[in-house]
Amino acid sequence: MALPFYNYYSHVLKDQNEYRSSVWPGLHVSAHERHIKASSPSAVTALSSAVYGGGMIELDRIFNIYVDRHYRCDDPPRDIADLLSEWQEPQDQCAGLLTAVRLEHTAIQEYESDEFGLLCCTTAGVSNAARAGSARTVFDAAGNKMSNGTVSQKIGKVSASTYTPGTINIMLWMNGRMTAGAMVNAIQTAVEAKAAALADFGVADSENGLTATGTTTDAIVLAVSQADVNKPLISYAGTATVMGAAIGRLVYDTITESLQAAQEWKERNNKQ
Repeated sequence: MALPFYNYYSHVLKDQNEYRSSVWPGLHVSAHERHIKASSPSAVTALSSAVYGGGMIELDRIFNIYVDRHYRCDDPPRDIADLLSEWQEPQDQCAGLLTAVRLEHTAIQEYESDEFGLLCCTTAGVSNAARAGSARTVFDAAGNKMSNGTVSQKIGKVSASTYTPGTINIMLWMNGRMTAGAMVNAIQTAVEAKAAALADFGVADSENGLTATGTTTDAIVLAVSQADVNKPLISYAGTATVMGAAIGRLVYDTITESLQAAQEWKERNNKQ
């Protein structure tokens, strides 16, 4: 299913707010007023670049949280913790992502083989699209705004521009077994697929007009069940492997679907 929550957020069918995985028993993704929540029946190993719950962690939930484009990004981890408390969700064993993408444009696809099952859940916004390796405005760890390697403006401890909402957020749930190295390899393959999807969709860097490879605030979480000893231990996840090919296709397709949905929404509503 490409956009499983479109009817829920468009108020057509309010009971269509849950997607149950066909490749990971007990894994389900649910839509709520302000967030998408993916939940597994038990804690699993994850590799995450999320602003809340980043690193190599154990988790049983991933949240993709909507913020508007005027969101003040002074302390995203604190804001996410406050929201989790408001929703009566435990603040540990989870990852939190922020997005300005309309949540009805959440795209989900799955793949299953004898070796593993894979679910990919993506929201894609590109208002802050960027090309890695090109000259552009950047920020150092202290929040100093820099251009072409020269400090040009002191803007405080953390810049709002550092976390500009826009963002491509990717959740990958893999029901199978992977080495830690393969998990890193899987992230690499997902990022390559993201860059390919943006190039084919014609997305350009918002500053220099070159083909974008991502946005300035992209995040990804890979969660792996590591549970079924009857499944082979996967050591590689590059583009020439079954795992890598599946990751690449699902990431590519869900990004494209989310971007296409956003483009059609803008056309219907005469938005720029």
